[in-house]
Amino acid sequence: MDTRENGFYAHPTAVLDEGCRVGQGTRIWHFCHLMPGCVIGERCSLGQNVFVAGGVELGNNVKVQNNVSLYTGVICEDDVFLGPSMVFTNVINPRSAVVRREEYASTRVRRGATIGANATILCGNEIGEWAFVAAGSVVTHPVPDFALVMGSPARQAGWMSAHGHRLHFDVSGKAVCQGSGERYILKDGKVSKEE
Repeated sequence: MDTRENGFYAHPTAVLDEGCRVGQGTRIWHFCHLMPGCVIGERCSLGQNVFVAGGVELGNNVKVQNNVSLYTGVICEDDVFLGPSMVFTNVINPRSAVVRREEYASTRVRRGATIGANATILCGNEIGEWAFVAAGSVVTHPVPDFALVMGSPARQAGWMSAHGHRLHFDVSGKAVCQGSGERYILKDGKVSKEE
């Protein structure tokens, strides 16, 4: 596959199987392997030693750091960040002697979410928009939009802005992002940007 002709860059050591789709401006680094049927959006970056299985979908501007495996069932929307050596699973109860390909569970990572280094995401869970999973966390349940979760198992420890700063809400349920100046509202246990 001539990557220059297709508008993206792949290091010579990367293996791009026939039938994978890669968007314009994407950069694929050393020792990556993309399987047939995966879809990589525009302006993505896949660090060294990234594996992408068939059926995986990455939106635009997704950053995948070194040593990440994306297994069938993983869908990442635009602007997602996947930290070094973080882990996705796709079967709840794997056994070497039992074939469970028909039981793969889907995991969706919503727009703008961050998953920190060495975190583990158990399959079947959704990571909300702009959520932030701290490094080393083990996610065993869905994560709400803008939530900061940490620990093993991961528990909510606060809220994060779309700019990546911790939000501190006042008694009226309002907060301002220290990085962007954007305003947020906490109402009924949910965070949203102020219109």
